[in-house]
Amino acid sequence: YGLEYHGRWELDVESVDRAWMERTRAVLAVSPNNPTGSMLSLREFGELTSRCAEREAALIVDEVFTDYSFAAAKGDGRRAASNRDCLSFHLGGLSKSAGLPQVKLGWIRVDGPDQLVADALERLELICDTYLSVSTPVQAAAPALIESGAEIRRQIRERIQTNYAALQSAVAANPAVELLAAEGGWSAVIRVPSRWSEEELVIALLRERDVLVHPGFFFDFAHEAFLVLSLLPDPPVFADGVARVMEHVGG
Repeated sequence: YGLEYHGRWELDVESVDRAWMERTRAVLAVSPNNPTGSMLSLREFGELTSRCAEREAALIVDEVFTDYSFAAAKGDGRRAASNRDCLSFHLGGLSKSAGLPQVKLGWIRVDGPDQLVADALERLELICDTYLSVSTPVQAAAPALIESGAEIRRQIRERIQTNYAALQSAVAANPAVELLAAEGGWSAVIRVPSRWSEEELVIALLRERDVLVHPGFFFDFAHEAFLVLSLLPDPPVFADGVARVMEHVGG
């Protein structure tokens, strides 16, 4: 599905209908989205669940970045609501919740009508045991990793919020650049003047400013020019990199 930006990223419901085919069996949503940082609102979640229920499809919601919603630090981070209307799968894992991308341990919460859930769980058990079994070392370490994950998440949230605030300040001082509002995740999107193609701009930033950013076309943005910045670097490094980007695009 598509996203449209109107002060916040919004689900383009019509794009869901246009993409739907007779063979469609599931809708995959990502909330918070990467890289936009947008989260499905309850209304948008309802739009997807109602379509899936009417058309006998499943809804798959990738929620791996939910622990890093900007509201999570206040205790009100938003996950997709439970529903009984359609079969839905909600995905999480240690790669993000404990900052361990090489530790392969994930989980799935299944919602929906009782019989559909029972059938899905039976099939998932077979699939997981046959193809996606968790390694013994990870199983043995899982309790400790899950327990220590809380402190790791706190540190990551603190870093991304510090960097996001620094980016907000830098953009506020540069009228040529717009920061597109995000609700979570590890990335930020800025709109920059289209005096260059995105490819030319990111190469120039790398060669002339020693700054690595991603072009919007990496993520299928509909038009140019957008840059995607990681919020994970050490704050002094991030602030210096942002200053170099602002000097380059605003000069």
